[in-house]
Amino acid sequence: MIDGSSKKHRACPNSKNTRRQAIPILYTRGSHYEVGFDMGRTFGSMIRNFRTQCYVLNETFLPLYNTPKGKQIYEETLASVKASFPQYVRELEGVADGAEVDFVHLFLMQMDEILPQNMCPAPKHSSSCGCSSIVLNQKHCRVIGHTEDAAIEMMNHCYFVVAHIINEQPLGKYKVKEEHFMSLCFAGQLPGYTFSENHHGLIFTMNTIAAKNLRSGRTPRTFLARALLASCNMDDVLRVAIDDGVGIADACSINITFLNDPHKMCYNMELAPCPQGKSKSKVCVKEIPIGTFNYHFNKFEGLALDEANDKLLQSSQARREAMKSYKPPVSATDVCNMLGDVSGDTYCIFMDKCNDIFKTICVALFDLNARTLSLFSDNPSRTEPVCTLPLLEK
Repeated sequence: MIDGSSKKHRACPNSKNTRRQAIPILYTRGSHYEVGFDMGRTFGSMIRNFRTQCYVLNETFLPLYNTPKGKQIYEETLASVKASFPQYVRELEGVADGAEVDFVHLFLMQMDEILPQNMCPAPKHSSSCGCSSIVLNQKHCRVIGHTEDAAIEMMNHCYFVVAHIINEQPLGKYKVKEEHFMSLCFAGQLPGYTFSENHHGLIFTMNTIAAKNLRSGRTPRTFLARALLASCNMDDVLRVAIDDGVGIADACSINITFLNDPHKMCYNMELAPCPQGKSKSKVCVKEIPIGTFNYHFNKFEGLALDEANDKLLQSSQARREAMKSYKPPVSATDVCNMLGDVSGDTYCIFMDKCNDIFKTICVALFDLNARTLSLFSDNPSRTEPVCTLPLLEK
């Protein structure tokens, strides 16, 4: 039953970013370029509107790009991605062509903090914000819950994609021929760096981490997340995460499992750049066995590395303390209540205050036993999902 009290947390009067009760879904099939083009063509108006509104793109990324050093960092990162994952660059070109926007703008959004962090000791405007994930791995209840948080301009600028890609020949670093996945996409961005599932039963959610030392000319986390969508097993996942020969450019955390794992193991993985001279990612893996639970936010918990965003660290700690105030979760309802928590003064798990510059855009609840994904466009502790989809299976 939907509690009408949710309305008082939802919309700020006269705001152009008033929360809509909608998550559009696109089913598409074709080559990488064709799938990208379909995303761009279908959601072109949304993508163009977000590009116009996106503060960090217009006020930070583009001004830095329009300098000799900025162009150098952009070009060496693009060249690195083209060498490893040309098919995903082609997919992003399809998005740009379909939406009739500049590819440079979309690739800069994929790079995120790589450009400012390599050019400014203390970037003025950070695009990084928090996401909260809970993995509940009990025999009777196996769920992964995740809040997808972003800058306020992203409100109502996301869509869900179910894509089936079959290549005539194996492509990219890992010689991938077929991909079939579902993923939430922010406007103009590749699938993967949110929450996703593929037909091999891989489920994962992403948490941004703001590492201090980022590397240009390496693989942005958004492209590694995109590459994860082709993984068949944990060996594939680790191979993508380590990214031997290149390594990740920035940092993130991944909450991950496979539906058909006989051991019913879940994992949290933290990825970060290695020092100069080492061409692979730093990776820390934590097992979440049956009978346990885990939550992760936007700070390193396994890797001991410097971090750059004090507000993100403060937010992560506040959200962790809020989670700890609850009894250990034993049901999907418990997970939804925790992800819908709005008790914080400055930082909440579900971000929806009128003065928040970051908002919870939507919430995902993967039910591993029922094999479903529920999508919430509003607070999951007070509202029903806008839809519940069956998970893909081969």
